[in-house]
Amino acid sequence: MAPTTTAEPDFLKTKEVADLIRKTPHAVRQMRHRGIGPKGRRVGRDTLYPRAGVLAWLAALEQADPLAQRAA
Repeated sequence: MAPTTTAEPDFLKTKEVADLIRKTPHAVRQMRHRGIGPKGRRVGRDTLYPRAGVLAWLAALEQADPLAQRAA
């Protein structure tokens, strides 16, 4: 029997992304529709965001922020 691990999921729902970036789910949906948010895919009634894509999107935002660059 394989050991049970509690690894983080590969995909996040809209609410989980919103909690991660401290925004509302509505704000995350608006950012995605405007093309300025993380890329997501509709699966049934849910929108799923690849965890790696969300983290890459956040890293790109940090790289583009001159104040963050100056603080580092």
